[in-house]
Amino acid sequence: MSNYNLDSRFENFAASIVLVFSNKPISYAGDYLAKQLIRSACSSALNFGEFEGAGTNKDKINKLRLTLKELRESQRNINIQLKSDLLIRDNVEQIVRENDELIRIVVTLIKKYS
Repeated sequence: MSNYNLDSRFENFAASIVLVFSNKPISYAGDYLAKQLIRSACSSALNFGEFEGAGTNKDKINKLRLTLKELRESQRNINIQLKSDLLIRDNVEQIVRENDELIRIVVTLIKKYS
């Protein structure tokens, strides 16, 4: 696991997605999926921030579930883009790994607060 705190990891994950798509994709599908991926990656970071400010365990679990939903959406989106050759695996391998690790962390946190 990285030396970053979880806040930084989520922010860095979202920022890395934004950087991958700093140039506009050339196809309709690429543009559509890129915009959606940016939204879901950033939303996971924002919802994780909400988790940290939640007062009750029930509220924390709710925010973590939203975070997990957005991470899984990001994962699915990346997979679709890889399968349709809109992304090159070598260019996003680190992002794919970090997405997977963040999903595992969030699942562990949900179990902790349940």
